[in-house]
Amino acid sequence: MLIFLYGQDNFRSRLKLNELKDKYLREVDKLGSGLKTVDGAKAALAEIAAAAGPSSLLSKKRLIIIEDIFLNKDQAIFDKLIEYFKSHEKNDNIIIFWDSGLKTKKVKNALLPMLAGAGGQDKPLNKKQSAWFKFLSAQKYAYSFNLFSHSEAANWVKKQAAAAGGRISAKAAETLVSLAGNDGWRLKNELDKLLNFKAAGQLTAARAEIEIEDIKSLVQGNFNENIFALTDALSSKNKTLAVKLLDEQVEAGLNDSYLLNMFIRQFKILLQIRQALDQGLSQRQIAGQLKLHPFVLQKGLAQARNFALSALKNILSQLVRIDYEVKSGQADYLTGLNLLIAKI
Repeated sequence: MLIFLYGQDNFRSRLKLNELKDKYLREVDKLGSGLKTVDGAKAALAEIAAAAGPSSLLSKKRLIIIEDIFLNKDQAIFDKLIEYFKSHEKNDNIIIFWDSGLKTKKVKNALLPMLAGAGGQDKPLNKKQSAWFKFLSAQKYAYSFNLFSHSEAANWVKKQAAAAGGRISAKAAETLVSLAGNDGWRLKNELDKLLNFKAAGQLTAARAEIEIEDIKSLVQGNFNENIFALTDALSSKNKTLAVKLLDEQVEAGLNDSYLLNMFIRQFKILLQIRQALDQGLSQRQIAGQLKLHPFVLQKGLAQARNFALSALKNILSQLVRIDYEVKSGQADYLTGLNLLIAKI
């Protein structure tokens, strides 16, 4: 039996892998003597074949986990693997191919398999890799774990909170995802932190309920770093990088209106800082007047110095107009933001 687990959301794919391992150890081999993990990025076909070969009458069904086979530099191995597994279809062993850097990405209305390369750039699979991907994804047990959308992540947070004996409202779950993003590892860590915090403060045995104020107090948003990176790119007139960063946030599932609101918020801050600088105020005076977090102020000062006051007013005016045009049905958020970036 072949099982294929892949996708950018390593948290959920690893959960599925652990679920399958636990079931094997519970129902087939309590001692784990038939469980083996192979580093697919370095393995030769001979090693995989030796591990995954058919069981004998005297041996138990084995569970073989082959990790990151798509990172194998021997391109010939992919043709050999297809040939090998086609000729061993009746193998009783369970062979799981788990890949952490493989995902599907929409390109011209088609979902294409991609590998995350060095520097975070996505690379299409070559011909041999694509043939192997097609073979694996056609198996009965093939599971794709791409990143959640914003709403999917919020629903998942609610279910995880309930499974852990706590509660979180839909609004609070959305707030958590807006701050922490849709990465499963981080969401789980932040949720555990919030549940432990609420449980520690409970005076009764009632289920801990996470509220929006708890999230705002305990969760540091990662989008702040991304919006700073975006405005850094814009202040240095690096439009290509700005468009790339915007696309990454959209792909990560952030709501379009949320992105626009973050743009408006950030440029309002930059406008206030620029006005204060033009008035000759010191950094300490600006901090006292605007009451900004030290990190936000530090980043804002560096960026505001790259914009003229008139330019910031113009950008903010365009952002407000984008919001009006979208709400009146004349445009969409992403087109508006991309056009704004092109004009800066």
